[in-house]
Formats: sequence, C-alpha cells, structure tokens
Amino acid sequence: MSEKKITNILVAGIGGQGVMTAAEVLSQTALKQGYDVKKTEVAGMAQRGGVVTSHVRFGEKVLSPAIPPGEVDIIVGFEPAEALRWCSQLRPGGVAMVNTMKQEPPVVSLGLFEYPEDPVGDIRRMGVDVHAFDAGAIARELGNFRLVNTVMLGAISVYLPFSPEILKNEIIDRFRAKKPKLVEINEKAFEAGRIAQAAS
Repeated sequence: MSEKKITNILVAGIGGQGVMTAAEVLSQTALKQGYDVKKTEVAGMAQRGGVVTSHVRFGEKVLSPAIPPGEVDIIVGFEPAEALRWCSQLRPGGVAMVNTMKQEPPVVSLGLFEYPEDPVGDIRRMGVDVHAFDAGAIARELGNFRLVNTVMLGAISVYLPFSPEILKNEIIDRFRAKKPKLVEINEKAFEAGRIAQAAS
C-alpha cells in the first residue's frame, strides 16, 4: 500500500473480546509512523456480549473516520458471524481475518437473529480472501485467553503498510510499561498469529 493510499480496517466482534483495544493499538501504531489517523466506534454497546465495531483509517490525509461502503481493505473479525455480517463492505481484493471461535451475541439468544450455520464458508462463497483460524484455542494454548487480541493483530500484520515488527513493538511497549510480566507471552501470541495466518 502506498503512503498516499488510505488504509481502511474494520474491526468487528462482541463486547469483551478486545475490539476497542485492537483498534486503539492499530491507530497508535499508524500515528507513530507519521500517518493521519481517524478512528471511530460505529456500533456501540461495548458492554460484554454486545456487538462492537470500530473503523480505523490512516494515510497521508484522512477526512472522515467512517469507512465508505465497499472500501474496507481488511476485516478483523473477532467472531465469525460478525465477520460475515460486514464482508459486503470489503473492496475487491480485500482480506477477511477471522477468529473461528463462535460467540453468539444477545440478539441470537433472544431469538431476534438466527446464527449462520457456516459463517466462514459463507464468506468464502462470496469470493473473499479469507484467513480463518481459532485464535481462542491459540490463546488458551499460550495460557491466557486475553491473548486473542494480540494473536489477531499478529495475523493481519503482513497486510499493513509498515513492517510487522513495528506493530509488534507497539504492543510490547504497551505491556512493558504497564504489565512487564506479559511481554514475552504477547511476543509469542503475535508470532503465533502470523503463523496461523500463513497456514490458513
């Protein structure tokens, strides 16, 4: 991606999964690389269980925080049905990075929405370049379920207009400042995400 092009990332999931944190990390990393950055939470209800969506846009000059319809470069789907719901907003050639761990939002348990039988399969049938893997299982194997966030960021790092090391260092620096004991495990989670993306 050239510096003049705006990079559009849509992060989608369920409250409590780390959607807002992932969007903030991406925004701060891009800002430190000299990009103009805009971020917005499009769908609210950040409490645990509610649907949460955030737009992150960065480039030479970004006028609006909202990604125009059909111009999403990367969907970071923390939940497969939520990833499917937003795939129609991808540009041609866009990428969907999907955590296959199913977590039904309240609208499903309330009977207001029917959970799709095969959301990842539905995304593939749309002709989307989709990389799907169980980030929850990877996080559990590493010993901390909260690592899903770092796993997903590692997975998309190869698609960003700066090196994966720059994004990893931003994540590590955040932990080094607040929770130094978690630095090493987050490094492992980031690299595990990169491996999962390459294998998916």
